[in-house]
Amino acid sequence: MIRISMSLPTKLLKEFDVVLHDRGYQSRSKGIRDALKDYILRYQWMNEMEGEKVGTISVIYNRNVTGVMENLTDAQHEYRQNINAVMHIHMTEKKCLEVIVVKGDVNNLRKLTEKIMRLNGVEHVKFTSTGTKEN
Repeated sequence: MIRISMSLPTKLLKEFDVVLHDRGYQSRSKGIRDALKDYILRYQWMNEMEGEKVGTISVIYNRNVTGVMENLTDAQHEYRQNINAVMHIHMTEKKCLEVIVVKGDVNNLRKLTEKIMRLNGVEHVKFTSTGTKEN
């Protein structure tokens, strides 16, 4: 094993520790390893998809971060041919949720998802999809 050091916001570490306790972990290191494995699997799953897909991109962002809403809107306009609908929900005074319904070639949907992930102020992004072929 290789030992690493990392910096985390206090609130994030406290929330992670609560999850570890609730799930019965005895080691923070084991929890971090499992979280990293899950992150890698999700990334690999997203990159292995091919073809036409229908799905949603769920985005949680802090509306108080300068430019985040404009940048999110710009990304959606850039991929407007793949967006069927957008729902906006005010979660708290600072946090908003947008659920973007998408359809199209998975390569475009992946690019849109990754573009949104990189935006300053975006705290969480999850892409969920299914194929478009009828059974």
